[in-house]
Amino acid sequence: MMPKLRMGIIGVGGIATQRHIPAYQSLSDQVEVTAIQDVNGKRAKQVAEQFDIPHVFEDYGMLFEHVDAVTICTPNKFHAEMSIAALEAGVHVICEKPMAMSTEEGKAMVKAAKKNDRLLSIAYHYRYTPEAQLAKTLITNGEIGDPLVTRVQALRRRKVPGWGVFTNKELQGGGSLIDFGCHLLDLSLWLLDDPKPVEVMGRTYDRLSKIPGQVNDWGPFDHETFNVDDHVTSYITFENGMSMQFETSWAANIKEDKTSLSISGVDGGLDVYPFELYQAKYGAVWDSKVKLPKEELSPGVLQAKNFVDSCLGDAQLVVEPEQALKVTELMEAIYLSSETGSSIKLV
Repeated sequence: MMPKLRMGIIGVGGIATQRHIPAYQSLSDQVEVTAIQDVNGKRAKQVAEQFDIPHVFEDYGMLFEHVDAVTICTPNKFHAEMSIAALEAGVHVICEKPMAMSTEEGKAMVKAAKKNDRLLSIAYHYRYTPEAQLAKTLITNGEIGDPLVTRVQALRRRKVPGWGVFTNKELQGGGSLIDFGCHLLDLSLWLLDDPKPVEVMGRTYDRLSKIPGQVNDWGPFDHETFNVDDHVTSYITFENGMSMQFETSWAANIKEDKTSLSISGVDGGLDVYPFELYQAKYGAVWDSKVKLPKEELSPGVLQAKNFVDSCLGDAQLVVEPEQALKVTELMEAIYLSSETGSSIKLV
């Protein structure tokens, strides 16, 4: 019997207890969560008891000798520091999105992974949804021809996450773009086969969330200390001639929440959510809806399994660190474009 991968969890907030730990424990024939860490020792002990995890620490550096890999679920400010420390200790890393607070930090993470011959991945789990998997297959097989224009909207109506540190720029680095929009940005780049971006124009807004008394479906938050974006728009061009229109928001004044990703190509187009294929052939236009198979495993479990399998030498990472770094580079360029009022050239 092959030995199990020993997994550690750094930071045991909601994303750890609701997604990552249950996902690993559902793969108990391959992996065991052997250690957790949180600066809140009381919280860490409670989670250890809840999930029957043997080792509990407040200092993350003490966790490494008890694990082969770690999942980092802390505020974004600590992603790079903790990932690099784990990699230097010879431990594989999957880190919650976004990769880091800056491109410079992300590059340091990639460098540490290569230097220590350890795996590094980022938790962009939208790639594992059935719609995304089908879209990837169809685009790869040439069903829409060469992609030309991508339109992305990751919008919520009046749903600013007022809990935790989501609205703290010092700890998170940004708001709706870094928290929510990054998933669709990553997914778009992956579906488009990682095109090279050349120029970015972006605008960020925070006015809605700074107005006292605004309706928020996800509960109250401090309007006075709110210092991140609640709405972001961007236009991105690529070296191969493609373009992307991108928009994300926590607090949009729209009819209902909307998560859409549309790709228009030379021979056809598709919407990812909900999935639909559009083509022109045989002298007619065709709209094709599909009945996707029922998910046997959730995207979160599929993500966990890919990382575990990769650590055990049985698979290749679905999310490579260089791909995640490109997402961070684009987000940084969007913020810089908004700050300077001009487009940012990346080549």
